[in-house]
Amino acid sequence: MSVTTRFHVQGMKCDGCVSRANEALRTLPGFESARFDLKGGGAEVTGDVDPQAVCEALTRAGYPAVVNSG
Repeated sequence: MSVTTRFHVQGMKCDGCVSRANEALRTLPGFESARFDLKGGGAEVTGDVDPQAVCEALTRAGYPAVVNSG
């Protein structure tokens, strides 16, 4: 079952950042897709993927992330 989870992501400024973040997320089990809002500092990740694993993968890629609880 696909779930979309929203995240607050810091440090993403360009398409290169989006590409690097997607590369980090592609390795996660259950990952399907991601959309990034560079202006708003947000991300929507779709798939049966652990939100904590998403945060860790993005943070390792240089983009500190937390689940958006709002």
